[in-house]
Amino acid sequence: MSDSTVASDFSSIPILDYSLLDSPSHRPKFIAQLQHALINVGFLYLSNHPVSPADIDSLTQYIPKLFALPQEAKDNIRMANSEHFLGYSRLGAELTKGKVDQREQFDIATRHVCRWKEGEPEYYRLWGPSQWPDEDLIPGFRDTMERYLDQIQNLSYKLSSLLVEAFGLPPNGLAHFYDTDERMQHRSKIVRYPVVKEGDDDQGVGPHYDAGFLTFVACPPLLQASPHRGLQVQNLSGEWIDAPPIPGTFVVNIGKALEFVTRGVARATSHRVISPKGATTPRYSVPFFQNIGLGVQLANQVLDFPPEILKLRNQRGKVAATDSVNFSEFDKEPSGKVNLIGRIKSHPDVGERHYPELFKQIFPPGFTGKGSAY
Repeated sequence: MSDSTVASDFSSIPILDYSLLDSPSHRPKFIAQLQHALINVGFLYLSNHPVSPADIDSLTQYIPKLFALPQEAKDNIRMANSEHFLGYSRLGAELTKGKVDQREQFDIATRHVCRWKEGEPEYYRLWGPSQWPDEDLIPGFRDTMERYLDQIQNLSYKLSSLLVEAFGLPPNGLAHFYDTDERMQHRSKIVRYPVVKEGDDDQGVGPHYDAGFLTFVACPPLLQASPHRGLQVQNLSGEWIDAPPIPGTFVVNIGKALEFVTRGVARATSHRVISPKGATTPRYSVPFFQNIGLGVQLANQVLDFPPEILKLRNQRGKVAATDSVNFSEFDKEPSGKVNLIGRIKSHPDVGERHYPELFKQIFPPGFTGKGSAY
């Protein structure tokens, strides 16, 4: 390992105070901290953010009730019903690196009307309306979740505009990666990691990268109340670092699409989730995944970085071998196709039902019962 790698390796996740942006004199400090987090870490905590604490708390109260719904009610909105890969997935429905992920989840996205028409690229079907549980069973949940998603969407765009400053790019330097508002959709999950027994496998979700630009995960106290380990990230030397929840913050991380298009200036960091052992409560999480336009071909995008930014990237040194697998299609396929392939790999039952031709290309022998994206 080079000296430069050792010098810029990390043993904790930096905390950035969003309120510094309110003061012209403090703004440069925030941008410098953001630049460091983007280039050297790939993760950050964001404190004093503009998302309503009351809305976060309200959503937090709903989450245990959501998973406590009758199994029939959850199965009525199972993901297999949706060509948009939105809906409920039972415990153990996904694998990462060949091992079962111990999680139960609901995939829910921002409001969207599917744009696909006959003859258009099949990946346009990937985005569309969410499935929701019966309002009578959990009144107010949908309104609360949609209000929360609207705020995270706005925050994700604001942070994207700050990335431009941190990268030394011209204003609106990343704007062309997003489509018009009515043609964009971003995804979220509400995840429950149940307590596992001592001696049982504790893989909540195995080592992986996120596919898009940015991921946001809220850290309200009630969502991750137990003192057990949870999110872990892998530093430059391959060591696993705990990222414990800090109440009132968001954990933000860089996705592979942003790393790819910035030629590695932004660093996507391998991460995993450990399911709770010896705890009295499950672990809950609500990640939000910011997408880019479905038709964006990342290999055709060239960003012109200042020499000082490229120097910082080069000083970081090489990343050691990680436990995660890279997304391999960004160099030849549009973003929508990359994401559709990933969805079918993760959820073959949905792909077989709604995308039979692409499913056969990915799984020539057919569906074996479990999905594995990595």
